[in-house]
Amino acid sequence: MDKLYIIKIGGNIIDDEEKLSSFLKVFAAVEGKKILVHGGGKLATKLAEQMNVPQQMVEGRRITDAETLKIVTMVYAGYINKNIVAQLQANDCNALGLSGADGNVIQAHKRVHAIIDYGFAGDVDFINSSLLQTLLQQNISLVVAPITHDKQGQLLNTNADTIAQEIAKELSQQFDVNLIYSFEKAGVLLDSYDDSSVINKINSASYKELKEKNLVFAGMIPKLDNAFAALNSGVKKVIIGKAENLHQLLTGISGTTIVNE
Repeated sequence: MDKLYIIKIGGNIIDDEEKLSSFLKVFAAVEGKKILVHGGGKLATKLAEQMNVPQQMVEGRRITDAETLKIVTMVYAGYINKNIVAQLQANDCNALGLSGADGNVIQAHKRVHAIIDYGFAGDVDFINSSLLQTLLQQNISLVVAPITHDKQGQLLNTNADTIAQEIAKELSQQFDVNLIYSFEKAGVLLDSYDDSSVINKINSASYKELKEKNLVFAGMIPKLDNAFAALNSGVKKVIIGKAENLHQLLTGISGTTIVNE
């Protein structure tokens, strides 16, 4: 099977023009098939403040009311997505930007929660793997924005980490998938304030031990749970690490590699 890299880039890199430019140069140079899933950064929040649209966050997730949905769609699927595509084209990487509504790539449903109304937040139901596979076979690199749709005409704001995981799981039947979560930390850390405390490799047994001894900080647990869910669904390898070290993440000399063994 062909190798496929699915790389999720965190918002903090998107907020920094210099770091984003450097990251995209490395991404463009990655040989073979690749998909970049991006978050939104702080631009949506900044624009909402300028437009006097109040913003609410619960457990790190944005409450997406009707006005906020308009803003995140403009920012995520519009400016950020097309800015990334344009920079990749400048680096001789033929890229295509997509939201979940384009080509029915990602269908979702409005999140249902017993206590919290997340508004127009979406949870993924379906990935159009046949279309993604067709595009990838044309040597087109895909740039996916975290906006989905419900097939009833409603756009939904969807967590980018989840989108990366769901695409990785779905395409693992057709490709040898490596899923990379790149963000501001150097990897999974024993000390969240010390980038030199990276755990190089985690398997299911060592993860259980880390949790039992409270050696992995709470904010990382959902990422690791998602990583093992992806591995259990056919993804070959999951790597977590610093976005600025993308080349080293890809070559296995940086970050935390998570394997199912």
